[in-house]
Amino acid sequence: MSEAERGRILFAATGTDTDLWVDILGQTGREVTVEPDGAQDPSIHYAVVWRQPQSILNRLPNLKAIFSLGAGVDHVLNDPTLPDLPIVRVVSENLTQYMVEYVVWRVMDHHRRGGEYRAAQAVGEWKEFDQPVSSGVSVGFMGLGELGGSAARALAPLGFKLNGWSRRRAAVEGVTTFAGPDELQPFLSETDILVVLLPLTAGTHGIIDYRVLSSLRRDNLIGGAVLINAGRGGLQKEADILRALEDGSLKEASLDVFEVEPLPAASPLWTHPRVFITPHAAAPSDPREVVRPMLAQMDSYDRGEPLQHLVDRAAGY
Repeated sequence: MSEAERGRILFAATGTDTDLWVDILGQTGREVTVEPDGAQDPSIHYAVVWRQPQSILNRLPNLKAIFSLGAGVDHVLNDPTLPDLPIVRVVSENLTQYMVEYVVWRVMDHHRRGGEYRAAQAVGEWKEFDQPVSSGVSVGFMGLGELGGSAARALAPLGFKLNGWSRRRAAVEGVTTFAGPDELQPFLSETDILVVLLPLTAGTHGIIDYRVLSSLRRDNLIGGAVLINAGRGGLQKEADILRALEDGSLKEASLDVFEVEPLPAASPLWTHPRVFITPHAAAPSDPREVVRPMLAQMDSYDRGEPLQHLVDRAAGY
């Protein structure tokens, strides 16, 4: 297949190192551009996007498929002019490993009373806190897809009791699973540390609210309920998180994502003594790892083979 027959790649992403992505995408011979040529550009066959400008993709009459730079695809679907074409979620061992490491790190920090030890250190207090065994602590995952399932499997050898909730019934070895609205409350009531890795859809927007947070198990061996959200900022209501922290429904929170990003300087989350913040850095998309499977899928699709990891538009993920 000639270069013209293979077509060009459009890279349309905000908040990324464009030069690095374009360089790596172009290393296998496909031409890469960051802007279509004219009102209609027939030379572009694939688009790699992250929060792409609206209406840029419907100007490409020969576009075959859209590739998301992140595991989530809400940033792609937000464009009302999006053409009816296959959308591919990024699935990379590297990205999954980053998320697994983040979840294990934050779960263990909360479990081993990291926040309380840091507070004691700050005032020079020599104080030992109770350290419960992991078998007495329940970690519950909202979202049991590639990331949630992998993180749960990584925690299993450490001995935690593992629960999982998803909109549709899922099966993960070693995890007690719950599904659908009717089983959300039983899931929450048996969860001490809640890990949120849901996709952001119309049905999950704002799902982490006061009702959910106040339903977590507070009478537990770690001194209260904990929230870890490394999914999407739109899943949570930050005013409700603060309310739950203040009235004791929630002991601590680790937040990697926020309703508005970057998190505004005036947000009280920045200075809350029981909130740990990272800047949407739990699972960065490393172009050196993510580009390779993208390009492989483009080549196989050109040969007439089916795409993998396709988004279900009706479900929103």
